[in-house]
Amino acid sequence: SGKPHDPIDYDLKLRVNDVLAVMDDLGVDKAHYMGYSMGGRIGFGIVMHALDRFHSLIIGGISADTPNSDNPPQDRIELLRQGMAHYVADAEEKEGPMDAGRKERLLDNDPEALIAATTAPRGTEGVKELLPSIKVPCLLYCGEADGFFPGSKAAAQAIPNAVFASFPDLNHGQTSRAAELVLPHVTEFLKKATMKVAAGI
Repeated sequence: SGKPHDPIDYDLKLRVNDVLAVMDDLGVDKAHYMGYSMGGRIGFGIVMHALDRFHSLIIGGISADTPNSDNPPQDRIELLRQGMAHYVADAEEKEGPMDAGRKERLLDNDPEALIAATTAPRGTEGVKELLPSIKVPCLLYCGEADGFFPGSKAAAQAIPNAVFASFPDLNHGQTSRAAELVLPHVTEFLKKATMKVAAGI
């Protein structure tokens, strides 16, 4: 895709519309949604702009409308301004060596585009008020060492019948790669959500 440098091009409603455009192109009327981190924020954008297009939501590593307490956007921007090599080196220093494929993908990024995406307005103002009215099945999950953990847990508590999964000692990046821990929760959740769809609930 394109990598624009204007923060306005990363407006949350535009990101939601990108998801809908792919669904429309594939002829998919309704789907189950799963997103982590930025993808999780798009999930909350779906709550605001397109909830009728989704059977269920799985939102990981993000809160409804609060910033990350342990990785402030300004710190991330300062790293990106020094280039992708510096950004990747900092990530490896904090979390250990990356596998070669992930490292190559990160190094190939456009730091100015990432800065624009980081500085774009969150766009989730007002979503907290909508959480109690959500009727589709929701699974929220977060590492307990993630700065988003308190907000993620609070969002799950505000959504009726939401499932919340937490992972002790894992931070934001570690949880994103902990498939062996996350996928059993996702699989069980989707099994139940799919049964509800089939039953017309």
